[in-house]
Amino acid sequence: MALRNRPVRREEPLPDADVHSEGFRQTREARRGALVEDYVELIADLIEDGNEARQVDIAARLGVAQPTVAKMLTRLCADGLVSRKPYRGVFLTEAGRKVAEESRIRHQTVEAFLRSLGVSAETARIDAEGIEHHVSAETLEAFRKAMIAPR
Repeated sequence: MALRNRPVRREEPLPDADVHSEGFRQTREARRGALVEDYVELIADLIEDGNEARQVDIAARLGVAQPTVAKMLTRLCADGLVSRKPYRGVFLTEAGRKVAEESRIRHQTVEAFLRSLGVSAETARIDAEGIEHHVSAETLEAFRKAMIAPR
């Protein structure tokens, strides 16, 4: 594919600065929440799969070092999303279960929508992992409607 010598032109003028900055603010907020949601959703999955989420398992599945997980678990405890028991695993609080469920529903919706477009299962799973944190409720609803609309 040849590179263009001219920049691609915007189709519409720049929005008002306040409106424009809101989009960037929402993206920054989503980025901050994504890591928390990833941890909480994974902890829920591990508990569902084997009744216990251990720090070593979390580290292995996220591909990070155990001290990184320990630091995040301290944050999640402080935020009231998880609890830890000595010589046991990590457990979700009621608030943590709610965050995990909301994240799982967003992930499943995005993944199903991508699959409905013909994206392979593996690519849809991977892409949904990033998109789920940045998609609005309005867009999720549009995805759901598009999937049930007759073609």
